[in-house]
Amino acid sequence: RKTVEALDAVRSARVRVGTAGVLNVDITPRTPVAVWRDGGVLRLLDEEGTFAGFVETRADRLDLPLIAGQGAQAHIAEALALFRDAKPIGSRLRGLVRMGERRWDVVLDRDQRIMLPVENPQRALERVIALESAQDILSRDVARVDMRLARRPTVQMTQLAAEERTAQQAAFRARNQ
Repeated sequence: RKTVEALDAVRSARVRVGTAGVLNVDITPRTPVAVWRDGGVLRLLDEEGTFAGFVETRADRLDLPLIAGQGAQAHIAEALALFRDAKPIGSRLRGLVRMGERRWDVVLDRDQRIMLPVENPQRALERVIALESAQDILSRDVARVDMRLARRPTVQMTQLAAEERTAQQAAFRARNQ
């Protein structure tokens, strides 16, 4: 039993000797709920953050959410809750990255990030989703939405948008001189 339970994909095992001396092994497997990018290695994690196997490529398990960063596996419950809360932007969601073993960044397509605070990350994510619903903030040329300071959320434009804005301001000043 101990040998079988030592396998990564096995949650528990029950071993008994059946009729005619046949060894019966009943296995309860670990059910993966997320893929953890640990450096260059993709690991499967169960709902407790316990290692449940490897995958070769991300494409092997696109059905599971992706997390990354040092210590991310220890906060799997919080990550799964954030994934559930992010359903309104789910088609754009690429994964979560644990930052400094303290907080999460939500990674979206177009290289956008939502930087969540240590405290109440779900509430901060809900605020960004509300902004997206009301003002399409994530549909604009935004690179980062920094929610780490609840009283002062900050939006950072993309480099291209910032350059265009600077050019517009320069043109405006030139016309008005």
